[in-house]
Amino acid sequence: MGRAGPPWQADGVSVSFSCRTVIAAPPETVFGAALSIDAHLASMARSGERAVAGVTTGRIGLGECVTWRARHFGVPWTMTSRITEFDEPVRFVDEQQDGPFTRFRHEHSFTAAGAGTQMVDLVSFRAPGGPVGWIAERVLLGWYLRRLIRQRNDYLKTSIETS
Repeated sequence: MGRAGPPWQADGVSVSFSCRTVIAAPPETVFGAALSIDAHLASMARSGERAVAGVTTGRIGLGECVTWRARHFGVPWTMTSRITEFDEPVRFVDEQQDGPFTRFRHEHSFTAAGAGTQMVDLVSFRAPGGPVGWIAERVLLGWYLRRLIRQRNDYLKTSIETS
């Protein structure tokens, strides 16, 4: 049996995490808010995120793309995402088409939970850069991306529950 190569050369996704948020609203409402470009922009105001191409306002749908521009770690980033799977109001998936990651996939799922909705975000990604990217994924990017998802979810929860 051959020896496996270093972990940054392994096939598949290097890092994944999930975030669960319960929102006091029906799945249809939460699903629609999660697809809102405007809500996403409001939730990411601290990083100066902008939608610069594709669907730049309103609700994004299956097969549609949005290109985001933001500043993270003091560095400007551009990333284009496409909605690749869509089952309203149960789940949708967006995946990076072009951008800073070797691979980036974000699955959003919505299930009724009592009088509200449990929203689960499953994010998986791989950073470029061989061993340096592998270290960055584990030391910084996983933590940072989880924080951004929680920030977005807190914004959605507050905006939906107070409207």
